[in-house]
Amino acid sequence: MTPSLTKRLLIVSNRLPTVITQDQDEWSVKPGTGGLVTALAPVMRKNQGVWIGWPGCGDEAPLDKLLREFKDQQGYQLVPVPLSEEDVERYYRGFSNATIWPLFHDLLGFCRFDLTDWQAYNAVNQKFAAVVAEQGEKDDFTWVHDYQLMLVGAHLREMGIQDRLAFFLHIPFPSPDLFRRLPWKKSLIKGLLSYDQIGFQTLRDRRNFVQTATALLPEAEVVSRHRHHTLLKWGERVIRVGHYPISIDFDEFDEGARSHEVEDAAWYLHENLRGRQLVLGVDRLDYTKGIPERFLAFERALEKYPELIKRVSLLQVVVPSRTLVPDYADLKEQLDQLAGRINARFGQPEWLPIHYVFRCLKRVQLLARYRTSEIALITPLRDGMNLVAKEYCASSVENNGVLILSEFAGAADQLGKHALLVNPYDTDGTADAIYQAFTMDPEERRQRMTNLRSEIRRNDVHRWLRRFVESSEEED
Repeated sequence: MTPSLTKRLLIVSNRLPTVITQDQDEWSVKPGTGGLVTALAPVMRKNQGVWIGWPGCGDEAPLDKLLREFKDQQGYQLVPVPLSEEDVERYYRGFSNATIWPLFHDLLGFCRFDLTDWQAYNAVNQKFAAVVAEQGEKDDFTWVHDYQLMLVGAHLREMGIQDRLAFFLHIPFPSPDLFRRLPWKKSLIKGLLSYDQIGFQTLRDRRNFVQTATALLPEAEVVSRHRHHTLLKWGERVIRVGHYPISIDFDEFDEGARSHEVEDAAWYLHENLRGRQLVLGVDRLDYTKGIPERFLAFERALEKYPELIKRVSLLQVVVPSRTLVPDYADLKEQLDQLAGRINARFGQPEWLPIHYVFRCLKRVQLLARYRTSEIALITPLRDGMNLVAKEYCASSVENNGVLILSEFAGAADQLGKHALLVNPYDTDGTADAIYQAFTMDPEERRQRMTNLRSEIRRNDVHRWLRRFVESSEEED
């Protein structure tokens, strides 16, 4: 069901929702994947929407032609924000991913506080705002997304834009004590308070933001608190601060997992690993995902419960990401060494404890792993939501899967009642959860997964979109 949005939707994100590729001399464009694009595309088409973002390619691509093709195919307009290599290095790899990303994920030791990066972040946000101001029309619903663009609203206000502006943060928001470490903390909070509506993933993130804003800016005050939002007064304006947990397109994963192609791939995968339960991990290469801690917990489970040997295998898929960044290259090397050591210690001629794959999987192969794995081990150190947990449940069409989930993932708020919650820093506790999942009674498995799937089906990405949009049109 498409939300009843009466205004034109203007979306602003770091990247345009496209994949632009070159094969020899031929360029092509196709829509990006992911829950956000899936949810927004029908609304964008219906409202002749505009999506603003960096195209992710250089001047060599025939961008005007490709974006015209995209509009003809998809029914809404894309507007590029060109970025130089220096912009990408300082704004994106620098401040966004070497400062905000680790800080907001409670990993202060990975943070780099660099004035030049901050200045570039501010300048690129101003560049995005200029494109928004140029493209915008009166009464648009302007919706800015994620941590790379937190200052766009402030620059739009400086340009005299008075229209209603909305913002959604897809990653966690840190505690006030952690946020205070940021040298430019007041500028960033004031920037966020330039929006009329701010959305977070969880109640905890919403509370952290409200507490941070009122602690850093004594003139900011709470007007009222409601179940799903808080009204915060800043100057002459009242800002609606809400939490709206994002989700997936349940039907897309459920139907995909039931396809003959996926069924055959799932059967083949399990046939090659016959006689054991499969424990699945799927993550982008990132130090927030807790993959080394997961390997150590799996090793501890084999130590503590020898009956698991030869009867369980961990399938760990790591999707390459930022491999030229030293912290990520170090993580890759650490994972290679851990998997090698654990396999050398416990492996036998016909059994490897860890099947570790470092590559992108095609959709059929990903869905096959979701469908066939009896256990999912989703243990990030911190995560805004973690959609892999929801994708796994939606694809567990036989209701035979057990979800082991980090209590520090945003998804734990929704799924924790029927998952096995763990602290990823607790190696023994996670090992115990692996054993509990392995020995779980089939009826308990079925009941837990039925409840998880029901929760995700009911609260899918389309409902998330409706809640956010309709909340923006409510009277305060």
